Amino acid sequence: MAYTINRMIPDAGIEDVDARARKALADHGFGVLTEIDVKATMKKKLDIEMPAYRILGACNPKMAHHAIGIEPRVGAMLPCNVILREVEDGVEVSAIDPVASMQAIENSDLTAVAGQVRDLLAKAVASI
Repeated sequence: MAYTINRMIPDAGIEDVDARARKALADHGFGVLTEIDVKATMKKKLDIEMPAYRILGACNPKMAHHAIGIEPRVGAMLPCNVILREVEDGVEVSAIDPVASMQAIENSDLTAVAGQVRDLLAKAVASI
């Protein structure tokens, strides 16, 4: 099973895709709670250069509340990470597939919620 929902944005820069991704996520009910600039962190901590790589921690509050109500410890697997990665031909966007990540929890109600979140994330990624 694939564990990410992917889209390639050709001939685009990281800043443009970042702005487009945040808007697409917001349009589908997600807020960005966290941001990790992996490129800057690797430079600062290890003095290693790498292409732009950002991790956005996206959360749909309604869906998160529903999931936590079903399985209180599911918060250990939240938020849903969305990666923006500079590649040779543009920027690749990869969002976690919540159904794949929730396989570790045997709870059919939670799996149903994960499916709804996956659908929303897939729509957001497609609209970037």
